[in-house]
Amino acid sequence: MQRLFIANRGEIAVRIARTARELGIATVVGVSEADRDSLAASSADETVVIGPAPARKSYLSTEAVLTAAREAGCDALHPGYGFLSENADFARAVAAAGLTWVGPSPESIELMGDKARARAAAKAAGVPTLAGSDGAVDKGEAARLGEEIGFPLVVKAAAGGGGRGIRLVRSADELAGAVQTASAEARAAFGDGSVYLERFVEHARHVEVQVLGDGATAIHLGDRDCSMQRRSQKVIEEAPAPDLPEEVRERIRTSAVQLAIDSGYSGAGTVEFLYDPARQEAAFIEMNTRLQVEHPVTEEITGIDLVAAQLRVADGEKLWLSQDDVTFDGHAIEVRVNAEDPSANFMPSPGTATTLAWPQGEGVRVDSGIAEGGVVAPFYDSMLAKVIVHAGDRDAAIAALATALETTDITGVRTTIPLLAHLATSQEFAAVEHDTTYIERVALPAFAETQNSHSSQSKETAE
Repeated sequence: MQRLFIANRGEIAVRIARTARELGIATVVGVSEADRDSLAASSADETVVIGPAPARKSYLSTEAVLTAAREAGCDALHPGYGFLSENADFARAVAAAGLTWVGPSPESIELMGDKARARAAAKAAGVPTLAGSDGAVDKGEAARLGEEIGFPLVVKAAAGGGGRGIRLVRSADELAGAVQTASAEARAAFGDGSVYLERFVEHARHVEVQVLGDGATAIHLGDRDCSMQRRSQKVIEEAPAPDLPEEVRERIRTSAVQLAIDSGYSGAGTVEFLYDPARQEAAFIEMNTRLQVEHPVTEEITGIDLVAAQLRVADGEKLWLSQDDVTFDGHAIEVRVNAEDPSANFMPSPGTATTLAWPQGEGVRVDSGIAEGGVVAPFYDSMLAKVIVHAGDRDAAIAALATALETTDITGVRTTIPLLAHLATSQEFAAVEHDTTYIERVALPAFAETQNSHSSQSKETAE
């Protein structure tokens, strides 16, 4: 691998370029017209404009991306996350164009992209799964299976992700309508209306296992907890997963590796689980066939550069690590800093970051996609950066995170930092009493009350 095309934007494009440079690989980043002056554009050795601002005409256009990669003389392509990273047809097109695809095979992407097939593969590999249908169902089958599974249950899009095509059903009389609605939403979002059923876990936590494979064998790089979510989107991630029984931790790690081996998985992937604290049971959700946004917390506790690992495996290298070579050090936490106003229903806040001062110090890492004076475009995901802290234990990491957020200064655009600080210092987070619905149920009402109180005090002072 000599010349790498980075088919992404923002912080992940900057991140990939940094590691490629360290490995002596030249980089070309494809950007939209809106991103031509971005930090990502200046981070690579060469920048190519691949299309106008709308993602469908640039970052999501197979033709635009591959034309740019070929014309730039690249011999490999890294898709990052999002956009085309889990598109099996795109992976095939990259290979057909004579470029090395930095990721798993198209077959692995297709298998894990079909949630019903992925569930069956996980079950066969010994991965714990929730009670549910063994494949896609229609309304008639759903009625019969619903009684067997029990309520509450969820109807899920087989080709879904990102919280779309999912409906919670608490009683039998809601089921037919939920199947119809979820199927229609799935067809509109993914082009496939297939849905399946699964038992619903109240107050679940989200835990996951990072795996690394070479197509023949695989290892795990530990686990993470991503339970702090808003509308199924992760907000805070940490490694290792706290307050997890060791037998559960061992089972999800071991079974995730077996799933990767059984599916001939190559590269970095993540096997996600729901954890039920009441039953102390974990169950398979899905496998993400790409680099995760939260990969830095795993890097911090293992010392393993996951982007470098991806590039080495894609270049044909067999795994150079055994499971015994992987060791874990301390605790790491990551927060996603978005250009959104949490006091105004998370309204996007595009504009110019006139001031941008990130935290510094030992154990603090910032993966940013913007520099001071940079423009936050209104066309894409609103994430500006990830702030990551690493310390000797979880309590120390939480304290370090609170300090890091206090010393971050961003003006010109609204950000989620006030909410992140509220979450990081909450008693529930410290005690691991949060779940995937905690932000909506508890944190946002409490945060709104705090903000209203501050606003009232400011008005009184002004008067």
